[in-house]
Amino acid sequence: MNKIAVAAITKHGTQLARRLYHEGLPADVFYMQKFARGDEDEKGFTLFEGSVRKQLPTWFEQYDGIVLIISLGAVVRMISPLLKDKKIDPAVVVIDDNGDFAISVLSGHLGGANHLTRQVASKLDATPVITTASDVQGTIPVDIFGQSFGWTIEDFTHVTRASAAVVNEEPLLILQESGEKSWWPSAKPLPAQMRVVSSMEEEALQEAHCALVITHRMLSDSDRNKLPHIHVVYRPKVIHIGIGCNRGTEAGEIEAVIRKTLEKWKLSPASIKKIATIDLKKDEKGLLEVCEKNEWPFVYYTPNELNRVSIPHPSDVVYKYTGAYGVSEPAAVLSSGNETLLIEKEKQGNVTISIAVEEWE
Repeated sequence: MNKIAVAAITKHGTQLARRLYHEGLPADVFYMQKFARGDEDEKGFTLFEGSVRKQLPTWFEQYDGIVLIISLGAVVRMISPLLKDKKIDPAVVVIDDNGDFAISVLSGHLGGANHLTRQVASKLDATPVITTASDVQGTIPVDIFGQSFGWTIEDFTHVTRASAAVVNEEPLLILQESGEKSWWPSAKPLPAQMRVVSSMEEEALQEAHCALVITHRMLSDSDRNKLPHIHVVYRPKVIHIGIGCNRGTEAGEIEAVIRKTLEKWKLSPASIKKIATIDLKKDEKGLLEVCEKNEWPFVYYTPNELNRVSIPHPSDVVYKYTGAYGVSEPAAVLSSGNETLLIEKEKQGNVTISIAVEEWE
């Protein structure tokens, strides 16, 4: 959560807002002009007059999380006209005027209100109030499953129904083909109604009411027909792309090769974790533009580092110009930590591409 606002409209609420600041909550503090203490400019606090209702539309646009030290009923009435979608609404947390309770009100999972609630409660020695069923039960939160690892949901169509299936303890299939394995959030054993499998061929596909699918592959119609109708696909960040290119290659050509290769091999762009190359290309304009545009992390290695990797297609010609016997293949291996390439060197125009998939025990 990048930006948090804390707002109060009473004397006691102002004391709590200031306390949160002094306890280290990284937030912008707002309270009414009549409770000014004279140090607001020094501390960066903002004073306002009139109804807090007038401030809320701006805060909804500018902040990821909003902590309101105001009665719950008043907050519900004030924010209701501002609500758009749980995927974009900010987290809203309410604290009572005595600081006894911190209540997660809006965007508990996707917006991070549940986490923010626990955070402010710990700083005030308050009781966190969280009513999200998956949090209460200590089970899988479907809408943010794997979020801490960087996983993204491909399509939200079935998220609500899948969430209901999880909290109602219906038979659930977790099909994991890639990604981090340490996703179960509890020390207790996985519930009996949940079954984890690693491939589409497992018999369990027919027994579940819904499925959570963790894969870097694009699913075919045949794949989807094997799954329960209610299923959610997660994209873990596991694809490492090694790139070699001629000096001056345009960004458009590099990106087209990446997209074409992913499409050919039925791989999801959402699972790209890093683009890797040789250090001679660390300032390659087209490559940097592609990575910046798509927010793909960019890494590079020295010829000596690349030459330590055994690759299928070493090249004396490449060595002559770069000092390395290969670029795309060893770069993909080093970036992923996987010595086995999923896609060996492919030459397309001015670009050479290789792909490796990060593996997790």
